[in-house]
Amino acid sequence: MSRLESIDVVRLRWFVAVAEELHFARAAKALRISRQTLSRTVIDLENELGTKLFVPGVQPTQLSDDGREFLEQARAIIERAESAADEQPQAGAVLRVGFVPGVTVSKWTRIWGERFPETPLEVIALAQADQEVALREGRVDMCFVRLPIDREGMSAVPLYREVAVAVVQKEHPISVFDEVRMADLADEHLQDTSDVDTVAGALELVAAAGGAAIVPHSLARLHHRRDLVYRTLVDVPETEIALAWPADGTTDLVEEFIGVVRGRSERSSRAPARAKNAQPQKKSPAERRGGRPNPAKKPARRRGR
Repeated sequence: MSRLESIDVVRLRWFVAVAEELHFARAAKALRISRQTLSRTVIDLENELGTKLFVPGVQPTQLSDDGREFLEQARAIIERAESAADEQPQAGAVLRVGFVPGVTVSKWTRIWGERFPETPLEVIALAQADQEVALREGRVDMCFVRLPIDREGMSAVPLYREVAVAVVQKEHPISVFDEVRMADLADEHLQDTSDVDTVAGALELVAAAGGAAIVPHSLARLHHRRDLVYRTLVDVPETEIALAWPADGTTDLVEEFIGVVRGRSERSSRAPARAKNAQPQKKSPAERRGGRPNPAKKPARRRGR
């Protein structure tokens, strides 16, 4: 295998998109990923190959000589990969399930392994910016996503909501509160966390320079640091986690995994998944009694005075 053939085909496709558009923003929009993710991928490719694929500092974007050569090789590798995929037999199916940062899937993968030991489950960690494109490109069969997503052609089962938290230095005055409001952060510099895939960097800035960052609870736990604390925000909308898959890809294996995630017993008959376009599902008896499937429960205590 040549050095180029060892590179992930998805990264090659992203490079080809930029090379053909000669514009990072347009290519990112076409790929339905963030421009930052696309730029990082190209930089990583250049570092891996030890050469510049695009002429530095030139506008509009231009391929370097090595970039033009690499473009032809990348197209050939992609074509061979697509041909091999078309010829691959369907026997011995593997269910590929993606998940975005903050989602814990170990419970469901354990149950799947116990219930379907002959059917491999491939679990794939994805950046949130890649959650949709991975589904639409067929890199995964299903994905635990953070809503919203483009619901055209997608089915989804909403699973739980998680609260937002404010992350600050541990010496910050709001660290003595149990929960806070946005008004408590009115004088703070808020780090940009609109791209959740860069949350770790935003929290490093909070630790180094102060201010605050607003992130989903699970991401605050994922990137927890000893020099930072997080407190629940009571007046910021919750985010929602759902299990999504292409509507035309509802296979028997997909149905079985939906049953595992929704808590269907092994003996119960498999019912067709009717969740479309991420509409709310009927609550279970446990939820009607007040249970919450979200591990990030809202604190019951009021804000400190």
